[in-house]
Amino acid sequence: MRVLLIEDDVQAGNELCRALKAAEFSVDWVRDGRTGRSAIDTAYYATVLLDLGLPDTTGLDVLRALRAAGNSVPVLILSAEDDLDARVGSLEAGADDCVLKPLAVRELLARIRAVLRRRAGYATSAIGDAALGLDLEKRTLICNGVASLLSAREFALMHAFLERPGTVLSRGQLEDRLYGWGREVESNAVDVLIHTMRKKYGQALIRNVRGLGWTVAHANA
Repeated sequence: MRVLLIEDDVQAGNELCRALKAAEFSVDWVRDGRTGRSAIDTAYYATVLLDLGLPDTTGLDVLRALRAAGNSVPVLILSAEDDLDARVGSLEAGADDCVLKPLAVRELLARIRAVLRRRAGYATSAIGDAALGLDLEKRTLICNGVASLLSAREFALMHAFLERPGTVLSRGQLEDRLYGWGREVESNAVDVLIHTMRKKYGQALIRNVRGLGWTVAHANA
């Protein structure tokens, strides 16, 4: 899944990028609010990690501008432990959660998963249904009662389909969800990935909607 990190501190940014990539997230990192807003306006992100102290503005102002524009992208605030007023203010302004610095990677990943499942309308780490579901913590696909571990790309693909079951996603939308900046994406990359998933789990897993894109064959919210 693709994540945007808005963090001006080089050391903290590098550490977060390493941790997120080790957890098989695709990470775009920017160091100021203006560039962050531009990135959010032009690309899809599963979630945004937003530091409150930025060089050109505050993270709170970035958040307020996003929500005022009607953008509902999940936002996790990165906050200093002693800044209670800022954390409360960010939650009231529309943040989905706050994570205290210094960051504990396990907690950060758990909070990201919690935000994603709440946004998809589920109370546990599994989204989808008994016939076709995805476990966000274990990164497994449950297909007809059988669980199997997915690669990072496979997981991101199925999350894109299952976070809003029934939605038809175009090639461009899927590329946006799967790949970060600086990644060369071959023209048939999505087709190859979908072909691989169909070969593993059956042709009926992902349905082509001619002229529009693809959707999952079945998944009840």
